[in-house]
Amino acid sequence: MRAALWLMGLFAVAVAMALFAGNNQSSVTWFWSPYRVDMSLNLALALLFLAFLLLYAALRALAVLLQMPHQARRWRMQQKERGMNQSLLEALSHLQAGRFLRARKSALAALSTEQSLREAKAGLPYGERLNATAHLIAADASHALQDAALRDKHWQQALDVLPIPGNTQDMEIREGAQMRAARWALDDRDAAESIRRLGELPLGAGRRTIALRIKLKAARLSGDTQAALDTARLLAKHRAFSPAASASVVRGLLLASIRDARDTSSLQQFWLSLDEDERAMPEVAIPATERLIELGGEAQQARAWLLPVWEHLLTQPGPRTETHLPKLVEVLQSCLGKLDGAWLARMEAAANANPREPRLQYLAGMACVQRELWGKAQQLLTRAAPLLQDPQLRTRAWQRLALMAEHRGDMEASAIAWKLAAQAMVVLPDNPAQDE
Repeated sequence: MRAALWLMGLFAVAVAMALFAGNNQSSVTWFWSPYRVDMSLNLALALLFLAFLLLYAALRALAVLLQMPHQARRWRMQQKERGMNQSLLEALSHLQAGRFLRARKSALAALSTEQSLREAKAGLPYGERLNATAHLIAADASHALQDAALRDKHWQQALDVLPIPGNTQDMEIREGAQMRAARWALDDRDAAESIRRLGELPLGAGRRTIALRIKLKAARLSGDTQAALDTARLLAKHRAFSPAASASVVRGLLLASIRDARDTSSLQQFWLSLDEDERAMPEVAIPATERLIELGGEAQQARAWLLPVWEHLLTQPGPRTETHLPKLVEVLQSCLGKLDGAWLARMEAAANANPREPRLQYLAGMACVQRELWGKAQQLLTRAAPLLQDPQLRTRAWQRLALMAEHRGDMEASAIAWKLAAQAMVVLPDNPAQDE
């Protein structure tokens, strides 16, 4: 559309000039003593226009001639700038490829070129950021080459060249330098220095995923399990790991906190700090309860900690149930003291609902023993004892049946039970010849 309008305009101008020149009978007389020159007005206008073009061309040629030194200098600066950017890109590519000597050399070349530009008063608007970036690349390469002195030198030079407070990009480079220093300290096994570097970051930068990852490693290295646990929870919230990896990391730290507990008070405080989902995890609740019993905690409290796990495993059977049920039964067996009626009812209901699960039959039988329900206990243990695969549970079941038979005065049944208990304690290998 625009081209069509231009064409129409040119046609209009051409028509106007043709009409003006065709009907113009005027003339122009030039007097140059002793000469006189007569010409038409059209020719005079044409000559004036041609003179203007020649004058304009001459002025343009003169301007270009005068600008040649400046253009040459500008071209040289542009070539240096391109070389500097090329050196910086090469440094980054070498660093990513693991060629650390080449990376440092290219970074130093970029720094040298940038300095020459500044000395020639042709500094770049982004020269400080480029300088700091090159220093950080050289520092990274030096760290990989185990040259701590040169690493720290380049790192400090990167911070010195950045203005304070600077703009947003300057602040981001400074934050990146602090994170690098924290990671280097972690590589040097200096957890305290790493945490100190992270503490110098602004609040927002300190909650970034990369900073939290470094903090997690530093906390684990320093043995600060609680800090590591809090950081792992934040990382899981930010989805920094896969769900399985997050659960594994958090679970490992929870177990470490459980092992670190030295008394029931500290263990209870830790338990209260957990989320409901964490308390319901069999991988956490069972070891915590076991540790509580080891520290002399109350059986009633131990059973309360196991209640969510008990309800979850029995209402939602699956692979996890088969994995955790043996340990759950073992821990519950150790905290049957002062058993209340509610727990007895739960165990009996579980045994009745799962008649093919001898471990639940055994647990309900031992619960009946605690409540002195001898008849029910004998019935459940007699049903469970032959089917138990765990040698310890099978031995305990026969021992309890032997004691109850003695209590009734049935010495024959007692002798048989003691014999079966002794046999259950002997665990033969699958291939006895392998032990020879």
